[in-house]
Amino acid sequence: MSTPLEQWVDSVARLTRPAKIMWCSGSEEEAARIQEQMIREGHTVPLNDKTYPNCHLHRSDPSDVARTEKVTFICTRDRENAGPTNNWMAPADAKNTLTPLFDGSMKGRTMYVIPYIMGPSASPQSRIGVELTDSAYVVANMRIMSRMGNVALARLGNSDDFVPGLHSLGDLSPDRRFIAHFPEEKLIWSIGSGYGGNALLGKKCFALRIASWMAHEQGWMAEHMLILGLEAPSGKVTYMAAAFPSACGKTNLAMMVSALENEGYRVWTIGDDISWMQIGPDGYLHAINPEAGFFGVAPGTNEKTNPNVMAALRKNTIFTNTALTTRNEPWWEGMDHNPPADMLDWQGRPWSSSSGPAAQANSRYTVPAVQTPSISPRWEDPGGVPISAFILGGRRARLAPLVYEATSWQHGVYIAATMASETTAATTGAVGVTRRDPMAMLPFCGYNMADYFGHWLEMGRNIPHPPKIFHVNWFRKGDDGKFLWPGYGENVRVLKWMLERIEGHAAATETPIGIVPTPDALTLDGLSVTRKTMEELLSVDPAAWTKEHADVGTFFQGFGERLPAELRDEHRRLGERLRRVPTGSK
Repeated sequence: MSTPLEQWVDSVARLTRPAKIMWCSGSEEEAARIQEQMIREGHTVPLNDKTYPNCHLHRSDPSDVARTEKVTFICTRDRENAGPTNNWMAPADAKNTLTPLFDGSMKGRTMYVIPYIMGPSASPQSRIGVELTDSAYVVANMRIMSRMGNVALARLGNSDDFVPGLHSLGDLSPDRRFIAHFPEEKLIWSIGSGYGGNALLGKKCFALRIASWMAHEQGWMAEHMLILGLEAPSGKVTYMAAAFPSACGKTNLAMMVSALENEGYRVWTIGDDISWMQIGPDGYLHAINPEAGFFGVAPGTNEKTNPNVMAALRKNTIFTNTALTTRNEPWWEGMDHNPPADMLDWQGRPWSSSSGPAAQANSRYTVPAVQTPSISPRWEDPGGVPISAFILGGRRARLAPLVYEATSWQHGVYIAATMASETTAATTGAVGVTRRDPMAMLPFCGYNMADYFGHWLEMGRNIPHPPKIFHVNWFRKGDDGKFLWPGYGENVRVLKWMLERIEGHAAATETPIGIVPTPDALTLDGLSVTRKTMEELLSVDPAAWTKEHADVGTFFQGFGERLPAELRDEHRRLGERLRRVPTGSK
């Protein structure tokens, strides 16, 4: 009698018609064979074995270098369950569209069966997925990013409790590229892309879009959040989870080298991207990192911005779309100040300074998490780590103070639901365009975001000891257009204030938007930031926030009557507080 998994594999094989089927065990020998296959296919090269042992550079098709949100669909029976922020397609229509594309798509190729665990192997919070793919590159990456192979099969047994994901490269045509999620079936179909989040189905597809639906149904949280531990001089570690939109320093914060390490404050890394959280027996939210590796953006990563990841990726790493030096080493913009001569660019062509960036702007590294020097001793704790704070962040040049605290869980959900970042000329050609990204989940929530806000509110009612909620903004600028706060390892000074707020002894003052530190509340020893600069960093301009309040009102209108009444109440109260502030005050 075949298992549910075997039956599904057989049905997919009949549709896609691969030349052979390979069940992945996750062994070292298998990994070596997969690497050899990638090299034979001609898009992957081994790197310098002395300086980057067991590392490879993969070059993807130039049309296939990023997540493709416009062809990413949530396929629910009721369109309203997908909500206004997702692309929707009826399940039957999606299958009618994609089935012909999968028909025979694996002819002449190997279909790899990748059973994997999202989360520590022994954790009850972990979940199992199985990806079927015709890409050796996907196999190699999934081996780093998940607990893959026999360990997952042993946990699954004969059960049908797994998330099935079907992926094929197809012909890599952007016109025949789709990433479809069927939350009601816990099913993922992806065709036409070999890139990262479109093809590594355990990552955004399962761990956020499908998992957020599961979490809503089952009473837990699947969030686009890093997880860190802040160790105090006493040795006690306080755990925090943080959500940031892209280009806001999320990975760098997760792996920060603390500027206060000499005073006994150290940052430990549990995860850099995704957090699954359930209420533990102690009444705290307990978080696990469902991933086993880091899939990070290379450009801008260097010894100053993220020394821990720079140390980690010197072995057992897959680089994607970086440049290649004559020493057979990867290189990207921002890695150092002097581009090496005679490089090949990310497409394998000779590069010169007049030919544009050498590395693709979205080039990546995939590295085992355990190699990071800052990895926490508890990063694979089966019970997860207790979360005492949520940190929300955005890039706001003039509006948001360096840090402020929500006055309640409900107020914190309002802050999270309205968080935003301003674009930069480097990424969009337009400066200062405000983009809302609630909880940094806008591209990743697998259902109606108004219901997702409601789920946050409901979780707050059910958590005996809910995390305090903070908002940070490392990117505030002065009148001269320069950043007021140094950032990077100095951000630990803000985390220290949060820790003191959690413990109940940090100086703060109430403002219309929330609780802000007094100018002398942060530890600034050894930092050349004046009191005047601190006052500017922590100031709240009622006129600017009144405009923000109006913009949020417009944003909320998009959710119609489905928006929770509690958020409408918080919005009204903020307006009332702003109106009570005397004109001209800050």
